[in-house]
Amino acid sequence: MTGNPVTRTRIAVVLFNLGGPDDQATVRPFLFNLFNDPAIIGLPNPFRTLLARLISSRREKSAQANYALMGGGSPLLAETRRQAAALEEALSARHRGAEVRVFVAMRYWHPLGEETARDVAAFGPDEIVLLPLYPQFSTTTTESSLKHWNGVYRGPGQSRAVCCYPQAPGWIEAQSAAIRAKLAEAGDRPVRVLFSAHGIPESLVSKKGDPYQEQIEGTCAAVAAHAGLTDWAICYQSRVGPMKWLSPSTPDALKQAATDGVGVVVTPTAFVSEHIETLVELDIEYGELAHELGVSPYLRAPAAGVAASFIGALADAASEALGRTGVAPFGPGCEGNWKACPCQKQKRLA
Repeated sequence: MTGNPVTRTRIAVVLFNLGGPDDQATVRPFLFNLFNDPAIIGLPNPFRTLLARLISSRREKSAQANYALMGGGSPLLAETRRQAAALEEALSARHRGAEVRVFVAMRYWHPLGEETARDVAAFGPDEIVLLPLYPQFSTTTTESSLKHWNGVYRGPGQSRAVCCYPQAPGWIEAQSAAIRAKLAEAGDRPVRVLFSAHGIPESLVSKKGDPYQEQIEGTCAAVAAHAGLTDWAICYQSRVGPMKWLSPSTPDALKQAATDGVGVVVTPTAFVSEHIETLVELDIEYGELAHELGVSPYLRAPAAGVAASFIGALADAASEALGRTGVAPFGPGCEGNWKACPCQKQKRLA
């Protein structure tokens, strides 16, 4: 007599990121998707769509020029897929009685959430972990990605989300190791470590209750303590539009370094992958500015990528999440009372 086959638990982990254009032809539709997101431009439709079309049209050529510096398109998808493969291997080793698959869902370009949702549903998971590749929570990134996913996924499986991991030990170690390597490269020359994070408008923090700035500060303080830094500062890059953004800006931080007569080691503290904000903005644009200002050395620590400690942090976050439901941080999350914090919202609704 043949017994019934043993069914292995199926675990799906969905990694969220923003995405990037594949080539010059897809720059404009990528930009349209970005600016048509209500988390980015809060106007109601049809006004948001009309404005997104206008902005993407006007910015197409300049954005194409920047992507041309990287070969025509963004390397973000390839990098994210490498991270997904490394995480799948790590989780499969930890959960040997389960079948683990790690999927990639991009917010503004392929594979979009709708595509990934179909793939996850076809896999037929019993358990799902939603894991954004944004260590710090923001309404412009994590909330947008999770909200979109919840609107398109219709498959099986019990789902839970990791909203943030700003001080996850492996994430802190990955940044610390990268910084230490660059400090060694600087030798005896005086340098300041600049933690450069993607900026957001100040109003998102003060009016919408976005915890992003607090979590950035928590990440940087943890890395500084772990790496034993004595001269470091936080700054914000990628500012667009007339609104007041979080400050100081990375260019202003470079000007201050020039005034103080120190070089810099710049580390991308909100980005876990190499893409346009690191390879063009940090490496080329701000590198040229540093040269003009006489800031030397100008060194840039790489993004975490597939560093073993960072992949370990993602595996820890996913494994811990399997023991619960709902939305929660991995490690310390928010300290203050933030209206936009999903965990605090969840408690208020309970």
